[in-house]
Amino acid sequence: MSSYLRALARSSIVHVLFAFLAMGGWALFANRLHPMPRPLVAGLVQGALSAALTLCLKSTIDALSLRFHGTARLWMPPLIACLASTTILVTVHAATGTPEILRTIALPLMVSTSYAVLYNYSISRRKA
Repeated sequence: MSSYLRALARSSIVHVLFAFLAMGGWALFANRLHPMPRPLVAGLVQGALSAALTLCLKSTIDALSLRFHGTARLWMPPLIACLASTTILVTVHAATGTPEILRTIALPLMVSTSYAVLYNYSISRRKA
């Protein structure tokens, strides 16, 4: 049973699906006071964006960490990833008419930036 759970935990499909459901659900909740279908659209948009960003985040941090040296290697890759994610999220949510953009993106950005910082730190330690 534990090898099955480990395999699930390593599966990209599981991570992407979890990101879609968790962050899409959050967006639905964050926009719940607005008339339908706005909360539903926000949830679908955020779910899709979170799934795509989850799929790309690890490889982005891997690539960026090779471009910086010294202390910049610790903070530049997560900063660039966070700024890029913020730009994408705000732009797409504004274009699709999400009513509560800040509330909608706050949790997904916090989670993805935390992951980027921790993952970047772990690979920077291995390279040192």
